[in-house]
This record gives sequence, structure tokens and C-alpha cells, in this order.
Amino acid sequence: TCGAFAAILESGGVVTWGDPDNGGDSSQVQEQLRSVQHIQANGSGSFAAILESGAVVTWGDPDIGGDSSEVQEQLRNV
Repeated sequence: TCGAFAAILESGGVVTWGDPDNGGDSSQVQEQLRSVQHIQANGSGSFAAILESGAVVTWGDPDIGGDSSEVQEQLRNV
């Protein structure tokens, strides 16, 4: 997505790289990125990861979906 990439490791963790403003830096949420089942990129600079627990973790440009803190309670059992 806009010069950033994310990969799920065999361990369920995530590695990100590329443009840090567009999701290439996931350090702010790295501790939450455990048991990741799926990653979705929006193509514009943010990512969402679905965890084994059904929770969702987002990162990237906060203006285009990288910050889901306001709806985090609704992002359960996804």
C-alpha cells in the first residue's frame, strides 16, 4: 500500500517495511501483533490485522484508517 508492505511470520507475528507514514512502521502496535491470521491493506496507507482472538489491530496513516481507537470496542469477534 503506497510503498509499504506487511508480512505474517510463521510465528503469527508481523514484519512491516517501506514508507513509515503509510504503514511501513508498525512499532506502535507491534506488541499487539501476535497470532495474526490475516492482514488487509487499504491501498492508501494503512493496514488492518485480524488476530486469532477475533480482535483487529490497525496501523498506518491515521487519517485513512490507521487509527481505529474510536471503534476498538466494536472490533471484536471479527
